[in-house]
Amino acid sequence: MTSPARKHFLRVRAAQEAAQTTPERPQGESHELHRIALVEDSRRLHDLQSIERKIDAKREMLPKYESYVQGVLEAGTGQQDDVLVTLMVWYLDTGDIKTGLDIAEYAVANGLETPDKYARTTATLAAEEVAGFGLQAIANETVTDDLPEQLQRAIDLFADADMQDQVKAKLFKAYGYILREQGSDQQALAALNRALELNERVGVKKDIERLERELKDSGE
Repeated sequence: MTSPARKHFLRVRAAQEAAQTTPERPQGESHELHRIALVEDSRRLHDLQSIERKIDAKREMLPKYESYVQGVLEAGTGQQDDVLVTLMVWYLDTGDIKTGLDIAEYAVANGLETPDKYARTTATLAAEEVAGFGLQAIANETVTDDLPEQLQRAIDLFADADMQDQVKAKLFKAYGYILREQGSDQQALAALNRALELNERVGVKKDIERLERELKDSGE
């Protein structure tokens, strides 16, 4: 386990190198060391067949990258960074939505692209991951206290992003379902109606009808 002092040193070094990176000045030693580590860890993941085991392995691997991520987000100049964007996906995969969206916010603001293997824009990739995680958490009854806030954050973050309407529809669907579970029926109805506007096949029509009946019966 890395000591707090070591973590601080690694974060500061990553921040210093990120602050000096320009199109003419390549990323420094910290980036290269983490890139090599990521390649090795990706090979380990490739050998695993189970998605559940892959996620567990990522969760074990991510702490070694924490200081690098913090340093780049703190002082980065917005240069393309495949290591950072790949780690964004890993954080989202493991359910650390906050850190994943921290990276996504930085990446989208600076126009960072996804590595070629993902074949989607950064905003689309992050939005799909967040929406999928939210819907799965609802299905598995594993919704955490901060998930509604993070879904709202994702909706706001990607509001102006150019992506397929189906992807945004999934975000609103997940958000609507969580609001419904919290008893915020009016807000849930608004979110589900927005999902339906974006994609008529998103699968929320019956839920909308049910909410409308319940709201009418309650006099709201």
